[in-house]
Amino acid sequence: MQNFNTRAPWFAAALAVLFLNSPVLAADDKNEIERVSRSIEVLQQLVAAPDDAIPEYILERAEAIVVIPTLVKGGFVLGAEHGKGVMSIRDRQKGTWSVPSFVTVTGGTIGWQIGVQAVDMVLLVMNRDGIDDLLSSEFTLGANGSVAAGPIGRTAHAATDATMGAKILAYSRARGLFAGATLEGSSLRDDRDANQRVYGREYSAREVFAMTPPAALPQVFDSWRDTLRGLTSATR
Repeated sequence: MQNFNTRAPWFAAALAVLFLNSPVLAADDKNEIERVSRSIEVLQQLVAAPDDAIPEYILERAEAIVVIPTLVKGGFVLGAEHGKGVMSIRDRQKGTWSVPSFVTVTGGTIGWQIGVQAVDMVLLVMNRDGIDDLLSSEFTLGANGSVAAGPIGRTAHAATDATMGAKILAYSRARGLFAGATLEGSSLRDDRDANQRVYGREYSAREVFAMTPPAALPQVFDSWRDTLRGLTSATR
């Protein structure tokens, strides 16, 4: 599958044709409060899945977490992906998680592919190098072997050694039918517009994590941080 330039004007037009009228995409076009709320739901559900849950052992080691509720993939020969989500990093000394910074995922491929699919995606960043990668202005998923499929369920400990070379472990669940496309080559970027609506300026993720959180954030932002703290605590 060949990746292509997602900044080219013709790619933006193709993305619009593929997704503008998609009912799946409409579920993703929500405000920031809804985005944080949906991210909480997705993370809790992927942790609670009966046989293929994200293992507690892996969560306890995570240094940052990205949740993309409803990443939409679609295409007919020409493919495209688009999604919005949130990211937080961990402060192990304080035992806390940062307020969320808003992010987007976009990408595209050329090759044999057909269909539309909605994917809930969680990225667990396992070390500081992975965080530095994500905090760059644009991070390409799958570049340099930086992202690997995360081990699941009871086999997690046995599979961990095979994945610890990856900076980021990816977990997802899919709805719909799609053949031929992957996340490889998609880019994760700061959603500065969303950060401005919430925090008052077009902050990058690095700036969001460095600032003193505003006192008057919506309650769901506290719920997000509480959820992360509860799911990643070794004493839960």
